[in-house]
Amino acid sequence: MADPYSILGVSKGADEKAIKSAYRKLAKELHPDRNQDNPKAAERFAEVTHAYDLLSDPQKRGQYDRGEIDENGQPRSPFGAGFGGGSPFSAGGQRPGQGGFEFGGGIDLGDIFDGLFGGGAGARPGGPRPQPGPPPKGANIAYEHLVAFTDAAKLEPQRITLRDGKTVEFKLPAGAVSGQQIRIPGKGAAGPGGNGDAMVTLKIGKHPFYERDGDNIRLELPISLKEAIKGAKVKVPTIDGAVMLSVPAGAQSGTTMRIKGRGFAKKGGERGDQLVTLHIRLPSDMAALATLAEALPDEPGIRSDLGV
Repeated sequence: MADPYSILGVSKGADEKAIKSAYRKLAKELHPDRNQDNPKAAERFAEVTHAYDLLSDPQKRGQYDRGEIDENGQPRSPFGAGFGGGSPFSAGGQRPGQGGFEFGGGIDLGDIFDGLFGGGAGARPGGPRPQPGPPPKGANIAYEHLVAFTDAAKLEPQRITLRDGKTVEFKLPAGAVSGQQIRIPGKGAAGPGGNGDAMVTLKIGKHPFYERDGDNIRLELPISLKEAIKGAKVKVPTIDGAVMLSVPAGAQSGTTMRIKGRGFAKKGGERGDQLVTLHIRLPSDMAALATLAEALPDEPGIRSDLGV
């Protein structure tokens, strides 16, 4: 066997910490559980462990440094040959690959291997090999799906066509938003451990006159000047159908009214509201409007809040 310092890649003056660190690194690379198809790695593993066995024992290391024992831990003969010699790879009477690795000297490798390969007994020399994991599933397949604004609000069931031409139905989550991903299990690519999943990225469509505001829906509602002055019951569209809204007399443009429960579905089963903002639209008959304007009083302080 070669010089144990050379085997571990450390200098003769290396301290215990450096020797242990060098051994941990090599043991991690060469451990039989990670090199089942490489017998040379197993031999090398035995060699570095034997070297660590010698150098980690202060008494043995001192004897070796003084030339009293050789690389195999055997007393040196005055004629340069060891007594009994023995293979550096068969301490304890075993060869690598035959029933695991056993090393003389009573060295405790527990502190070396604990945590090196996950901690358990399967990580130590001669221990049971870790069981192989389950076969991998197939890859996930990504899709994009456009959801109609009203469908998203009411959580209408959706259908998507998969890569293989088949269609599948899925449910929308409460509060669904653009960019959110839905997982459809088992609808991805095939694999030895089963199919992967379909990963559907949602895109919520726009609406001609509704606008989303969190869980609420906003609507700008035009009303006539007469409706604003006298008050009226007006028909208002919602995603669930038209409803009647009472506009109070003297309503101002920009006034926002609330219709409960006509917004987006929330987590827990409730729904947001529809927020209706009134916008007064002047009549198109300019002559009638001019006559009305003459009858109305001036309001000189109408912009006083603006400081003008």
